[in-house]
Amino acid sequence: MSYSYLALGDSYTIGEQVPIYESFPYRLVQMLRAKGISFHAPDILAKTAWATHELTEAIDNYSFLPKYDLVTLLIGVNNQYRAIPVAEFEADFLGLLQKSIHFAGDFADNVFVLSIPDWGISPFAADRDRLKIALEIDEYNKVCQRFAALYNVDFIDVTTSQRIHGSDLSYFLEDGLHPSGLEYNKWALMLAERIVEKLGK
Repeated sequence: MSYSYLALGDSYTIGEQVPIYESFPYRLVQMLRAKGISFHAPDILAKTAWATHELTEAIDNYSFLPKYDLVTLLIGVNNQYRAIPVAEFEADFLGLLQKSIHFAGDFADNVFVLSIPDWGISPFAADRDRLKIALEIDEYNKVCQRFAALYNVDFIDVTTSQRIHGSDLSYFLEDGLHPSGLEYNKWALMLAERIVEKLGK
């Protein structure tokens, strides 16, 4: 049996500017296969610069499988970047989480929400108010974590780990903003460990 996987998000999900096999969805599938868990290539619906409402619009015009065995959702950084109010994000994110659960055959246990990374630690943000960015990202992530808990969905905190390597240029691409494969590998590892734990492998 091979499992199916849907990844929903933005540039962090497609792995902007990195080879496709270094994106976290593909790294996750590679790690799970190495554990003897067969997965099809991920079905990815994501685009750089998407905010929650743009992902929602794209979902309405996309052809999905009847159900997926695994769904990940990582969205919101562009809401913060564009100063979209948290209340508006909250409504959009709730709808996206509900859709994610539906795509997983209404099994919340098969859905994973990843926290929004803090782009304020990047070299790109050197002349920005990094503390303000961090505090705002934390507010958005509180929404993600609260709804994940409400719907019994796993919440994977990648932000704490990501902030640790904020001064290490090897964790960023040449644009100084987007993560390198080193960062995505950490996220995939966190997901893989949790999924293997759930499957009892």
